Amino acid sequence: MLMISWNVNGLRACLNKNFMDFFNEMDADIFCLQETKLSEGQLDLKLEGYHQYWNYAEKKGYSGTAVFTKQEPISVEYGIGSEEHDKEGRVITIEFNEFILVTVYTPNSQRGLARLDYRMKWEVDFLRYIKQLEKSKPVVFCGDLNVAHKEIDLKNPASNRKNAGFTNEERDKLDIALQNGFIDTFRYFYPDKTDVYSWWSYMFNARANNAGWRIDYFCVSDTLKEKLIDAFIYTEVLGSDHCPVGLEIF
Repeated sequence: MLMISWNVNGLRACLNKNFMDFFNEMDADIFCLQETKLSEGQLDLKLEGYHQYWNYAEKKGYSGTAVFTKQEPISVEYGIGSEEHDKEGRVITIEFNEFILVTVYTPNSQRGLARLDYRMKWEVDFLRYIKQLEKSKPVVFCGDLNVAHKEIDLKNPASNRKNAGFTNEERDKLDIALQNGFIDTFRYFYPDKTDVYSWWSYMFNARANNAGWRIDYFCVSDTLKEKLIDAFIYTEVLGSDHCPVGLEIF
């Protein structure tokens, strides 16, 4: 089974680039999106052979997630059951026979860390949510987690230590998730691989210079370890300031 996740930074804009070429080429079993920036009714996307599930933010042109799956799920849930967190369309949970898939667009702590306190609350509540899910089945969660975990996961760690996405607070929260029974699948397969990123600023020719960050992930319950085949970061795929990431499992 092949699963893909991509922060498209505006799906309508990405569709005008190479989204459908990549989508058709991958022929993934499950395809997750973050930052769709859509409101309900703004887009009628024809994807033959796929069931579509969308979570929209209340604020227009902001956030939003989607999941396209060939296999019809047992159940679908939107949000994490919290009024505080569920207005921005950040989470879709899909239950299958063997596992539960969660796609997530983690809040950005923003310039000057204006939203760091909220982000910390989100992290606690989201981990509690996925651990509760895990009581029934193994969990796969994927998406833009808005954090580079280790120094190896961004080009310029020294100059970014107090910037959103690489603060000690944000990195510690991912540590806690991984210590609570989840695997960062890319680092599971490629623990020492350098210069592989999933997001590049639009400024300073960052992508041309590969001055990027690895902030998009597939993480799985430890009980799925034996089912892992490979993890991917499709750095050559354009269309967004993020590139897609993938996971193949038995």
